[in-house]
Amino acid sequence: MKAAARLQLIKDEWANSSLAEKDDALVYNRKLWTILVTSATSPESELPQDIKNNIASLGVFVFKQTMTVMTTDDENKLDTLISINRSIAEGLRS
Repeated sequence: MKAAARLQLIKDEWANSSLAEKDDALVYNRKLWTILVTSATSPESELPQDIKNNIASLGVFVFKQTMTVMTTDDENKLDTLISINRSIAEGLRS
């Protein structure tokens, strides 16, 4: 939820946010996803293989979407990342 909140804040204040602030939020999100994907797909993970594959695919999508946000000046590109983060956080809570 923290990553989603940071991305939402950047989106809401896009015009007034510095490049460093945008990068900080995106780097934080990328690090979070790197940890999630690495943990979930490791050989030690007890998750079923299909779940591992789905998390890996979702991680690749998140990394690509992050690069898209970094290379465009369109705050609406953050919507997908925010939505995915919120959905994953809600799923992990239950």
